[in-house]
Amino acid sequence: MNGYRWINPNQPQTLYGATMLSYLDGAFGLLYGLGAPLLMAIAVGLLAGGWGIANEKKWGYWVAVAAAAMQLALLLLFYGLRVLGFPQIMNLMFDALLVGLLLHPMSRDYQRLWFR
Repeated sequence: MNGYRWINPNQPQTLYGATMLSYLDGAFGLLYGLGAPLLMAIAVGLLAGGWGIANEKKWGYWVAVAAAAMQLALLLLFYGLRVLGFPQIMNLMFDALLVGLLLHPMSRDYQRLWFR
C-alpha cells in the first residue's frame, strides 16, 4: 500500500465535505466542460485539490481554493443576475458551499497546523 488516500475521515467535517464536493464538482466539470480549456482546467484543479486535501498537502488546499473561487467567479461573470434563475441557482449554491467549506475557520486552522 502506498499510503495515499482519496478521503480522510480524520479531518474536520468542513474539509471532509470540501474534499467530497471537490471530487463531485470536478467530475461533473470534466463531463460538461469538454471543449472548453478553462473549464477543464478548473475541473482538474478541483480533482487535484481534493486529492491534495485528503493527503494533507498545502498545495492541494490552495489549488482547491483557487479552482473553487475561479469557478464561482466565472459563474457569476457569465450569468450575472440570471444566476438567480432556477437552473443556475443550484450551481451557485454548490459552488458557494464549496468555497465556504474551504474558507471556513475550522478548515483554515486545520490546514495551517497539520498540512505539509
